[in-house]
Amino acid sequence: MAVQLAAPHTWPAAIMPIMLAIAFAIAGGHTVATPLALAVLGIGVLLQSAANTLNDYYDCVKETDDEDACVDPTDAVLVYNNVDPRAALRLAMGMVVAAFVLGAYVIFHAGLIPLGLGVVGAAFVVAYSAGRTPLSYLPLGEVVSGVVMGGIMPFAAYQALTLDLNGAVWLWCLPSMLLIGLIMLVNNTSDIERDTRAQRSTLAILLGRSRAVLLYRLVTMGSLALVCAIVAAWFPGGTVMLPFMVLAAIPLLQAMMRNPLTAERRLQSMPQVLNANILIGAFYAVAVLVHASGLTVTAL
Repeated sequence: MAVQLAAPHTWPAAIMPIMLAIAFAIAGGHTVATPLALAVLGIGVLLQSAANTLNDYYDCVKETDDEDACVDPTDAVLVYNNVDPRAALRLAMGMVVAAFVLGAYVIFHAGLIPLGLGVVGAAFVVAYSAGRTPLSYLPLGEVVSGVVMGGIMPFAAYQALTLDLNGAVWLWCLPSMLLIGLIMLVNNTSDIERDTRAQRSTLAILLGRSRAVLLYRLVTMGSLALVCAIVAAWFPGGTVMLPFMVLAAIPLLQAMMRNPLTAERRLQSMPQVLNANILIGAFYAVAVLVHASGLTVTAL
């Protein structure tokens, strides 16, 4: 149940931004220490897991989760298994503490800047689900998750690995921000009916399903186009990977474009958007690394 609460299927939202930060660091000519990179990656996964666990905890205590509303039992672990929610709260706090223990190692090597960025990230993790009006109840979830997981996290990782505050990293991370925000948009659009009953005011509820689906399609295609533009402008040696990325993405994108994002399709919708994060993020990172390696490909 602890693994279900941590929701490993959502970890790409933490892993891919860190992998991009590592690729950016290598492309900048920096030597990346493996133990430090693993510590940064562990922090990201722990904070993502804590956010997932806290979300389940607050949904349980506020009674917004129930067996009738949740198609997937792993989406309401505490309800389906009749678990004391305080155990989940302790688990989430333990994950946050473990993240800060790893953070101490990072701070020892990189100084206090990652600490400040980590505190901001942890604050958003708590604010997303906790409080009288959590961020998950407002039309801010997509922006907050995108900026924190797709922007602050890789920026902090890049600084920790390189000791360099490079503002261009924010621009390079725009596709990551869009793709992670897309995960939240898919989740909230699929849950419009349940969130309406819980008196939430998510972006999907404000837009309505038809416009939310349109936004979902635009952001999906926009993130792919943005990766192509950034690689061509800043990492031109990696453009050889872009046709392969597009070809690999076509079947997945076709399925995503046909998805109405209804509650009944939720079990298909979430894997699709997570696979999009993995596929596009992985090709993006590889393209940056190909540029860094100085490889050239001669057309036959």
